[in-house]
Amino acid sequence: MDIFYIVINLAVFAVLIGFLILLQGKHVSFSKRVFSALGLGILYGAVVNFIYGATSYVTAQSIDWFNIVGNGYVALLQMVVMPLVFISIVGTFTKLKITKNIGRISALVIGSLIGTVAVAALTGITYALAFGLDGIKLTSGAAEEARNKALQSSVESVQNMSFPQQIVSLLPANPFADLTGVRPTSTIAVVIFAAIIGIAYLGVKRKQPEQSELFARLVDTLYAVIIRMVRLILRLTPYGILALIARFTATSDYSAIVKLGKFVLASYAALITMFVIHLILISLLKLSPVIYVKKALPTLTFAFTSRSSAGTLPLNVETQTRRFGVPDGIANFAGSFGLTIGQNGCAGIYPAMLAIMAAPAAGVNPMSPSFILTLVLVVAVSSFGVAGVGGGATFASLIVLSILGFPVAIVGLLISVEPLIDMGRTALNVSDSMLAGILTSRVTGELDKTVYDQKSPDLQSAV
Repeated sequence: MDIFYIVINLAVFAVLIGFLILLQGKHVSFSKRVFSALGLGILYGAVVNFIYGATSYVTAQSIDWFNIVGNGYVALLQMVVMPLVFISIVGTFTKLKITKNIGRISALVIGSLIGTVAVAALTGITYALAFGLDGIKLTSGAAEEARNKALQSSVESVQNMSFPQQIVSLLPANPFADLTGVRPTSTIAVVIFAAIIGIAYLGVKRKQPEQSELFARLVDTLYAVIIRMVRLILRLTPYGILALIARFTATSDYSAIVKLGKFVLASYAALITMFVIHLILISLLKLSPVIYVKKALPTLTFAFTSRSSAGTLPLNVETQTRRFGVPDGIANFAGSFGLTIGQNGCAGIYPAMLAIMAAPAAGVNPMSPSFILTLVLVVAVSSFGVAGVGGGATFASLIVLSILGFPVAIVGLLISVEPLIDMGRTALNVSDSMLAGILTSRVTGELDKTVYDQKSPDLQSAV
């Protein structure tokens, strides 16, 4: 009988996919199809959860089939992330207009990312204290104990490394291995490797211009091919979102979410506040925050549902260049560095909140000004190298708690609400990297404000 119900669930899912295909055939805008997929996924997943339960055999098997679309889409995006990051950073150096100002651009992008993650840490601290969050009151069940056991190897690897050793681990000792994403810090290692190649290119350009021209044409050709591949994959976005959000709502433990409701509310209050700060910074740049929200929303929606900053990179860059008027070089630079540095949600708000919650158990007053200042500095510095995929926040939290000498078991105690919070964190991370691109191009005078202000072509025209 279970097989029958599974077949029914798959049939309904196929109908929803068919509906999205129909919308595409009628040339409904990409943005509207994305939001349609989001709404349908929430509704359908909730129905499956209500009828069969989050942990039933029928739900598990149905979701396993849904994952062909959802996980398959994310896997395809992740497939192009490392090549795109690499070729984008190298391409930044081969574009003459950008290379004339590469030092200033680098400083502005990195400064923006680090500055906002420090503000994000303060925001997380504020809400953790305001909501009276305390890690001592958290209870541990079978799932939490299993989570902490699984994290043990990560904890040991972090605790066994000094802070200088952690910095060295960011370097690309084997760039070819890092291109496979073998380490949590692989993305920043690839960025560093690509930047070194770019610097070497500038030296060749001064002394051997003919060879540099050949290299630049090769990079431009590779970039064009990779971007075309990205655009082909982006066409699958509505279907991927449908499957991903349906899986989330179908498998969520709503009772556990209610149990940890105060932490969830505090987290989203901090995330929303930090997003408002992003909009304030947009206003200070004399740009419309309303336009920013409208144009960024489809990209932020995908980041929210996929929980992958790295997977959102192609859409991130397309949004910056086609909708905000950010030059290609700056957009790629900000998007790529935003995967590994200064992630406001995963590396800023979340580790700061956990540190405040863990402080009493370590005998530290969480309201001490000296402790808060130390925590902000630790969060800002340790935000380097956080992976832009699911699990990055866990890695960042382990580093921060280990540096402070706090118990790390608290990380595993929040497993039941981790996916829900991670959705908001990822969207904020992506918003921050787009903000870095806009801020940098605005300050350097390279932002095309006409493109920013006008009604941009829908993203589907880019794919």
